[in-house]
Amino acid sequence: MSYVMQARRAGGPEVFERVEVEVPAPGPGQLLLRVASVGVNFIETYQRSGVYPVRYPFVPGTEAAGTVAAVGEGVAEFSVGDRVATAEGIGTYAEHLLLDADRAVRVPAGVSDEVAGAVPLQGFTAHYLINSSYAVKPGDTVLTYAGAGGVGGLLTQLLKLRGATVITTTSTPEKAELARSAGADHVIGYADVPERVRELTGGRGVDVVYDGIGKDTFQGSLAALRVRGTLVLFGGASGQVPPLDLQQLNAHGSLTVTRPKLADFLLDARERQWRGGEIFGLVAEGKLKVNIGGRYPLSEAGAAHAALESRATTGKLLLLP
Repeated sequence: MSYVMQARRAGGPEVFERVEVEVPAPGPGQLLLRVASVGVNFIETYQRSGVYPVRYPFVPGTEAAGTVAAVGEGVAEFSVGDRVATAEGIGTYAEHLLLDADRAVRVPAGVSDEVAGAVPLQGFTAHYLINSSYAVKPGDTVLTYAGAGGVGGLLTQLLKLRGATVITTTSTPEKAELARSAGADHVIGYADVPERVRELTGGRGVDVVYDGIGKDTFQGSLAALRVRGTLVLFGGASGQVPPLDLQQLNAHGSLTVTRPKLADFLLDARERQWRGGEIFGLVAEGKLKVNIGGRYPLSEAGAAHAALESRATTGKLLLLP
């Protein structure tokens, strides 16, 4: 037997319940994964609470790492005993997980099971942002937000490896120190962001803004860009951006705006292996540090959600079966 943590209905963290299930058998093209760690992400609190509609009872989770326990017919690229991770699982709050083999990425030696579960969603996001949404070049100056957050911390490290100058925002002195420790060149608050950016860039503005906040920061992001700069809007933590008058892009200096999502940058196994190979390779080499902010038994998924919703956490929260 195995078990999953499911939300029996929409509600608070208390709606989670432990449900015993049979260990599933992999079908053609699938892996059976014995889960070692599960990444907890904010979207799962919205699904559990009913903000985002799902069908209940609902087992959350898309991010996990573990060991292949069985392979289905037609799977040649993985074997029993291989360590893999994914950002594209279904119902990963589980002891055992069925996963399409083409959505799995190998975890190299030197990367722990916990780190492997903390990396995929935020690491792959940071990778596509700086390689595909806007290809950062050595010497570029970049503005990011929430530099102490999961994506923000990884972005800063990758940007510094690329040779960029990084300006980021935080809300407290403690978070500012975390952002600096990740390599940020300039850490500012959320007030008067365009003005502060212009001061730091000699009036020029930044080459690119990576904005995962949305409604509250969007106009400031546009105003912080150089002529022909690029705004990459990859999230809406403060709410969705209202409809945009495209003439604003002209007025601010022939700007480019793009609104990507991770799924469109993991289109096939080859692309997944490229992103996963580079990110996990940097982790294995010690060049990319992952901040794990809390570890909870899988059976305490509700406590992990409560901690995340408190907004008091830093780093990645993990569930450990």
